[in-house]
Amino acid sequence: MRIVKNMTNNGKKRMYCRVAAIITAAALFCVSEDAVSRRVLHVSGHEKIFVPAVSDGAQEKEAGEELQLYAQAAVLMDADSGRVLYGKNEEAKLPMASTTKIMTCILALEYGSPEEIVEVSSYAASMPKVKLYVKSGEKYYLRDLLYSLMLESHNDSAVVIAEAVGGSVEKFAAMMNQKARDIGCYDSYFITPNGLDAKVNETGKVHSTTAADLARIMAYCVTDSPEKERFLEITRTQGYDFTDVDGTRSFHCNNHNAFLGMMQEALSGKTGFTNNAGYCYVGAVESEGRIFTVALLACGWPNNRSYKWSDMKKLAVYGMERYQYRDIYEEQAFAAIPVRDGIAGEKGTPFEEAEVSVTLQAGEKSLPYLLCEDDRVEVKSRVEPVLDAPVAAGEEVGSVCYYLNGELIKSYTVCADEAIEKRSFPWIFIYILKLTFFL
Repeated sequence: MRIVKNMTNNGKKRMYCRVAAIITAAALFCVSEDAVSRRVLHVSGHEKIFVPAVSDGAQEKEAGEELQLYAQAAVLMDADSGRVLYGKNEEAKLPMASTTKIMTCILALEYGSPEEIVEVSSYAASMPKVKLYVKSGEKYYLRDLLYSLMLESHNDSAVVIAEAVGGSVEKFAAMMNQKARDIGCYDSYFITPNGLDAKVNETGKVHSTTAADLARIMAYCVTDSPEKERFLEITRTQGYDFTDVDGTRSFHCNNHNAFLGMMQEALSGKTGFTNNAGYCYVGAVESEGRIFTVALLACGWPNNRSYKWSDMKKLAVYGMERYQYRDIYEEQAFAAIPVRDGIAGEKGTPFEEAEVSVTLQAGEKSLPYLLCEDDRVEVKSRVEPVLDAPVAAGEEVGSVCYYLNGELIKSYTVCADEAIEKRSFPWIFIYILKLTFFL
């Protein structure tokens, strides 16, 4: 009997100890939770500056140096990023004449079929020079009229194409304006598919663009459009022969883009002229993996046809000599982040502070960007110093941002690598029970 009594007393003592442990742990949990809750969250960050050097062969130019250009409005653009590398009145809205036809061509390539047979309307046949002199009722393959459009700049061919692809000139103009908005050109307004001067009397809007928008449209045509290869094939063709569908009339078209023979880097381009617009040009050059687009508006009037070639060469050379690709990506490593009220893994205890590892979501660890000697790149990192549980796997906890001359050009997210569950009183209670009764 004495032995049994002693065992009972010992059991009671162990029970009292267990209860005391539970109460103590719960109290500690509450104190710990309260202490952590008073932590102040601060956003931390660091900043680095990357200043690239230009290649040895590049000619140095003073920052902000003015080029002497004939054009009233001009742009040199990096086709890859859309960044304006040099601008002169680049946001001024001006008529653009037949440079309009690059938009007509790319829409026809994207929404039409090369083998489609199109019929000439009386309205299309009535277009003024420059024209193919198609006749009402004649039929042509769409592909052939695209060469007529881009090599000889025929105004009647532009209308035939617009009516075939859009259903009418008005509907096709709506497609042109929508495409312009889609690629980020908000200061352009298209009325005609051939670039002839036009105005909407009800609104007062005129057929116009800006040098920046026109260069951006060309960049889309030669780098981003799913039909860029066919666009380049057409605009680089020197001569093209075709007939109407019946074979009763034959035609020959010569490419009037003389710039293709002026620089070996010349990639594509389109001329334009009306009495109101003056001489205009939009073109692209490619050198060592770099593609530049140039837009020139109001670049002289007769007899100054050659002004556009002078400006085009000057801007192309400026870009090729001054700008080089640099990889500005920086490897980033981040410490694990404490997680308030989080469970520290499967074997975590109530007294362990949970933390989660984080990773920069960069995909390819490369960020090539066209830069000149004067450019300044800043890399700013922002990661939360403390997180509140629960934390989901993949949850965004910070960012790394790249700024070029103060403007954001790229941002990456920093995400949690794993999920962290929230520590609660029921969880701590069950944990202590398991620890007390089963260990």
